[in-house]
Order: sequence, then C-alpha cells, then structure tokens
Amino acid sequence: MVAESTPPTIAQAAFQGLCPRCGQPHLFAGPLFSPQVVTFAERCAACGLDFTQFNVGDGPAAFLTLILGTIITIAAIAVELTLHPPLWLQMAIWLPLTAISVVYSLRIAKGALMAAEYRNEAREGAVVPREDDGDA
Repeated sequence: MVAESTPPTIAQAAFQGLCPRCGQPHLFAGPLFSPQVVTFAERCAACGLDFTQFNVGDGPAAFLTLILGTIITIAAIAVELTLHPPLWLQMAIWLPLTAISVVYSLRIAKGALMAAEYRNEAREGAVVPREDDGDA
C-alpha cells in the first residue's frame, strides 16, 4: 500500500512545478526549457487531479510585466549612466534578460496561484439565494 504524500506548500508548488495535491512534478505540460514552459498539464499523471478546473488566467502576466519592466528599466538606465555601453550591447543584455525573466517568473506566479486556488478551494463565484426572513 502506498502512503499518501503530504501536499506541498504554495512556494514549493510554485518554484518546483509540483502538483498541489500529491506533490509530484506534473503541474506543467513541459519541462523548464520547453515551449510549454508556462502551460499547465491537463491533469496530474500521479494522482489524476484535473488542472483544467482551475482558472489562473492572465493576471500574473500583467503584474510581472509591469514589475519586471520597471526593475529592468531602472537597471538599464543605471548601466547607461555609469558605464555608457554602446546601444547594441544594451540591447544584447536587456532584451533577452527581460524575456527570460518574464517567462520564468510567470511560471512561478502561475504555479503559486494554482496551488493557492487548490489549497483554498477557490471556485467560480456564484450568487447563493438567501432564505427569506419573512420580513416584507
């Protein structure tokens, strides 16, 4: 008989791409250096948890783009003002760094949101009718 594993923390699920239920590394459709780096698998290959029932959406993309864009812009301006590198070198440094940091931080953010949704049993919003008090 297989002992049931402890669910990972939200941080573990996010940084390692672990299933929020069983802790196996089956959250994403592809490995870290693949085209499906931020695409969720349809279900966990180990425990069968259906990942399509969760709605992470594109919320993390907007925040990460703004936050990382600000950090990288400040860094690029600081490098320009202190070292004065040629434009081609600035482009060679900052464009790939921006793309890589957004994609991989997006993977972490989406994993964290998926784990948080699972842990908090978050579902689509619904209006639940209240019982009539009889006060009319």
